[in-house]
Amino acid sequence: MRNPSILSATPARPHRAGAPAPVKPRASRKAVPALFDACQIGVVLRTVLFVEAVVAIATLFAASTAVDWLTLAATITGGALPATLLWLVAACGLKRMLGRMRREAQFATGALLGAVAALYGCGLLRLTGVLGAAPWVASALAGAMFAAIVMAALVLRARGRTPAATTARLEELQARIRPHFLFNTLNSAIALVRDEPAKAEAMLEDLSELFRQALAEPNESVTLADEIALAERYLAIEQVRFEDRLRIRWDLDPDASHARLPPLLLQPLVENAVKHGVEPSPEGARLRIRTERRGGMVVIEVTNSLPPLRWADQPLPRGHGIALDNVRDRLRLMHDMQAQFSAGIDQDHYRVRIVIPAEP
Repeated sequence: MRNPSILSATPARPHRAGAPAPVKPRASRKAVPALFDACQIGVVLRTVLFVEAVVAIATLFAASTAVDWLTLAATITGGALPATLLWLVAACGLKRMLGRMRREAQFATGALLGAVAALYGCGLLRLTGVLGAAPWVASALAGAMFAAIVMAALVLRARGRTPAATTARLEELQARIRPHFLFNTLNSAIALVRDEPAKAEAMLEDLSELFRQALAEPNESVTLADEIALAERYLAIEQVRFEDRLRIRWDLDPDASHARLPPLLLQPLVENAVKHGVEPSPEGARLRIRTERRGGMVVIEVTNSLPPLRWADQPLPRGHGIALDNVRDRLRLMHDMQAQFSAGIDQDHYRVRIVIPAEP
């Protein structure tokens, strides 16, 4: 073999016919370690709803009737809502600068921005004549307090991602590196060693790369190009097993290759497509992996044809949906409300569709 230390290093191999063209990696950029991200749609929506809920509850103490409450709540909203939006815009615009600060400085700057935004909202109410005497100090303190509460909530949510991501990763490893898959791959490689040693070596290299990725230190995110490359190695192994029964089509958009997603997310979807599409069918199945960039979003689709029911002597096995739930939860943790996930039968195909933000 070319490289006896196959488990420690995977040598470069020529591009396979029919496989997707390798995407040239872009120079990596250092991630900005911001304490919180006010640019996400989910953060904006939750912050606005939180402020409005506090306004609605606080005005109940000063209103004697429902009409008075609605009038007072609408009046205060006229200052609170612009102030909240101003704080979110400022925090989003200063995201990179905040990322270069220490944690304490980020909190202090965020609270200061909250105070300034609250003074802006108070000034609007004063200029429109709604307030006779503007409570400048109270407004500034309230704005700083609201900003601190929102930042603390975002930090706690970010900390909560770590155990959830770790649990999801462990479940995914158990679903992916299954004993029967390992045994089938090794048996296929043994059968090829004597007659086709080059193909056996390539299969073992693909297997070693899958295990290297599975056992590597977890990262928060990887590029779509990395996930495509890993899926290509997995399907290369399955191609040897199923031969002509597995027909793969790649429709890849180079502009979508730099989108970020959780690591080891695409491969379980591809494995599900092989397990439920190819294995039960004597004639095999068609598998299509498609990526496309649409404006500021990237669409990822994994589609497999379904086996005709006439081939099944008994009802076809149905999965428990653990892998799909895993993917959905990890996407929500990383991209919040910006991520979309759907899965289901589309005529004679099963389609999994993911929409995530494109890399800016």
